[in-house]
Amino acid sequence: MLQTSDARSSEVSHMRRFFTVVFKVVKIVGLVFVSAAALIVMGFWADHARGTTLPKPTGPFDVGRLSYFWQDSRHFDTMALKPETRRQLVAWVWYPAVHGQTMAVADYLPQPWRTAMENQMGVVLSSFLMRDLSKVRSHSFANPDVSPKQGTYPLVLMRAGLSALTTDYTTIAEDIASHGYIVVGIDAPYRSFIVVLPDGSVVPRAPQNNADLLSGPPQEKLAIKLVQAWSADMSFALNELARLNTSSQPSKLNGRIDMSRVGVFGHSLGGATALQFCYDDARCKAGVDIDGAPIGPVVQKGVVQPFMFLLGDHKGEPEQEVRSVNEHIGSIYDRLPSDRRLEVVLRDSNHLAFSDNAVLSNLLRITNDLGIVKLDGARQLAVTGEWITKFFDVYLKGASPSVLDNSSQTHEIERVR
Repeated sequence: MLQTSDARSSEVSHMRRFFTVVFKVVKIVGLVFVSAAALIVMGFWADHARGTTLPKPTGPFDVGRLSYFWQDSRHFDTMALKPETRRQLVAWVWYPAVHGQTMAVADYLPQPWRTAMENQMGVVLSSFLMRDLSKVRSHSFANPDVSPKQGTYPLVLMRAGLSALTTDYTTIAEDIASHGYIVVGIDAPYRSFIVVLPDGSVVPRAPQNNADLLSGPPQEKLAIKLVQAWSADMSFALNELARLNTSSQPSKLNGRIDMSRVGVFGHSLGGATALQFCYDDARCKAGVDIDGAPIGPVVQKGVVQPFMFLLGDHKGEPEQEVRSVNEHIGSIYDRLPSDRRLEVVLRDSNHLAFSDNAVLSNLLRITNDLGIVKLDGARQLAVTGEWITKFFDVYLKGASPSVLDNSSQTHEIERVR
């Protein structure tokens, strides 16, 4: 049937009104989306700019921090870009300090390192996803004397995760030091995320040393190489600390380190390194792996030192991957006597929140707010520091093993076996 002119005109009018409504709806949705995006960006920026104080250490000691730069005159760096490059390390040291000697608080991360970090990460990541590190306040005083309350203190070495810096674990390091330990973490050129040398030169991680860029067998091969290099770094650091401890040259640590009581802990690949170091260096008396997958020959050979696996909650992750990691842990766990082993899970925890990311990452804050990650970040750090300290209290200080009996203690901790 042929349409009349009035009918066609009416249809055109209806279509115009329809598309006008659609356009208005799209416009409103677009404005809502842009407004929401703007609010999110503003929220990120507000979080970035806001000052943050790290969780307070729980021990009786004030905490000092100092740093050292060491160059190995005997060994070349197997991870360097050029052959015959000497191994170099930056060591960050947290320790029990004299009370009230200085009120100068150590920068969370020194300014040259902050600048290098921001340049490496880029404006978006450094400005919107993390807090402004210049406004992060730690509880470490800058270079005070070691506390005289004890003649010497046990030594705990620390290794950061793959894409982290030692200072990213300041909260845990301060907490352990406040309980009477000297805590030493190391960063190394070419394999740490970034390193600033004493002359101001910046050495980022070499791309060929970034296992996150690989998968499958190539990734595993590189991870094993990194773990072995990091373990060797720790042995070199231990040599340097022993030299400082007995040197005739005055230093803060001279004569204050109990080299007979050495422990080690690390997070993620740093946790695997803690295990490797216990295997490589008999001076290590106890170790802790924080949510790191054991890797390499040590899985089949095991270690003899008391060892704790403090694991994150991996519910919902690929079953085959979780099973493989658990089998590797079991291979090591089963070789140890029952009084020298411990495996616990921190319920509802997040792998990334075992570092200061727990309180500095805007993304982790959002996942907490949305209920995706249930355990509060500050609480995760508190429990982690508490249990590492308890473990070393038993195996480095001779405390009763009953402190590790969780029957009436931290409800977030679940003993696996």
